[in-house]
Amino acid sequence: MRLKHSYFYTLREDAKDEESVSGNLLTRSGMIKKSSSGVYMYLPLGYKVIKNINKIIREEMENIDAGELLMPSLVSEDVYVTSGRRKIFDDDMFSLKDRFDKSYVLAPTHEELFTMVAQARINSYKDLPFSIYQIQDKFRDEARCRYGLIRVREFLMKDAYSFDLDEKGLNDSYNEMYNAYKKIFARLGINYKIVKSDTGFTGGLLSEEFQALADIGEDKLVICEECGYAANAEVAKCSTLTVKSDEEIKIRELVKTPDKKSIDEVSSYLMEDKEKFVKTLIYNIDGKLHAVLVKGTHEVNEAKLKKLLNANTVELANIEQVEEVTNAKLGFAGPVGLEIPVVVDNEILNMKNFIVGANKTDYHYKNVNLEDFNYLYTGDIRNITEKDLCPKCGKTINFKSGIEIANTFKLGTKYSEVLNLSYLNRENESKNVWMGCYGIGIGRCLAAIVEQNNDSKGIIWPLEVAPFKVAIVVVNMEDETQIDAANYLYGEFKKQKISTILDDRDERAGVKFNDMDLIGIPIRITIGNKIKEQMVEIKQRKKDDFEEISLYDALTRVEDILDGE
Repeated sequence: MRLKHSYFYTLREDAKDEESVSGNLLTRSGMIKKSSSGVYMYLPLGYKVIKNINKIIREEMENIDAGELLMPSLVSEDVYVTSGRRKIFDDDMFSLKDRFDKSYVLAPTHEELFTMVAQARINSYKDLPFSIYQIQDKFRDEARCRYGLIRVREFLMKDAYSFDLDEKGLNDSYNEMYNAYKKIFARLGINYKIVKSDTGFTGGLLSEEFQALADIGEDKLVICEECGYAANAEVAKCSTLTVKSDEEIKIRELVKTPDKKSIDEVSSYLMEDKEKFVKTLIYNIDGKLHAVLVKGTHEVNEAKLKKLLNANTVELANIEQVEEVTNAKLGFAGPVGLEIPVVVDNEILNMKNFIVGANKTDYHYKNVNLEDFNYLYTGDIRNITEKDLCPKCGKTINFKSGIEIANTFKLGTKYSEVLNLSYLNRENESKNVWMGCYGIGIGRCLAAIVEQNNDSKGIIWPLEVAPFKVAIVVVNMEDETQIDAANYLYGEFKKQKISTILDDRDERAGVKFNDMDLIGIPIRITIGNKIKEQMVEIKQRKKDDFEEISLYDALTRVEDILDGE
């Protein structure tokens, strides 16, 4: 690409409305441009990177014989109603009506349509297994778009689905796709961790996330370097190694705590350790109020709570509901005497003589024990903390931030049962098809690469995804010798199919160098005054030094660099 007459621009200043490193650098380098909140245009350079990412994905999908197709973005709402997911997505779906008043949505995901496509193919056991995938836009009405391409409303996604006879077949297909994903991210140059995660909207038997490690990451990851345990904090198990209290059980005591609501306030007023407190939170779970108990120093994990109770919706009750069920002002809820189901975190099972609200304004109970109230459910329902030990080996854990760039699911028969996807086995019996689902966020991969590969000058692209491998910079566009040498090299690189930029703009050399550093081209060849001696300068973006080489050896040297030599 010759820059002088191409669509190309860069920004000297930071983008005002981009709070992430990747969003700022991609905007400044002219690779993306925001058109509205959470919606971006991919400009020529950025789109070339996207195509390079897609090329890697397609090659690895072809290696496992997955067939590519393309689904519509506009989907009849009835499809999601039938699967039961329309209510689950709720306001996250963009919805609209056509001129005949028929309801449609912009697809946030395509499990239902892939199941329909599979129905056209599958009749008997002889038609299985197979995998299919697409690379296509998805839409979700994010309440809070942020961090550039990381949290958006329209995003490019690769989603694949496997179809198998049974659970063993699903496991085989899952492992094959799982290994293909590892190859993809190795080629993209992303530093990542694979963690267990919540199945969320998609559902199924198992979910694992590929998380790119980055400070800007919205997800908190729990990592044990000792045994390799890794999980998203929202599903990370809390250790069961808590020591049971050896205290003697004391008599429950009602104490006045005037206008003291928070644990900090009550702890200070009663001169009691915060570790002695248990807090009671009133939740509305599928339309029914529940009391949820966790240790005062910990927080409820709503994903775990939802799974324990097999619930669809979990949300904190409003003030009016809390005060009605406790007969007290907000801040004095406790489990003693409550007439709603009580859910107790496992950690409390080992506590004695703890402090709780008394369901009476300005009062708390001291020396409360499990025998003092009825509880219906127990389980691990709290967030793990950095003070916890690894639930697998009991050693120290670390917290890291991650950007979710991919997710893999063992769906089992969740969708095939609802959408009647079945096959006839050897005995002519009808059986449900076993499915797997595998997604990659293309835009998030782009953002993650930039988050992990940048410096004060700009982006440092890994070779396989860079928009161009080489940039030829002409220092003086009024020097015919320099121009002739640049054109010669440019032609030689094109013959070898090495993607190359020729910076033939009428700009100062410093501007050109800064732009090539900002957009992250891996190899820069500078043609300046030494061309009179047939010498050029080669510099790699990820290195500080440069080397002088003969004009006629430049192609060979670049090929060596591209080959990793």
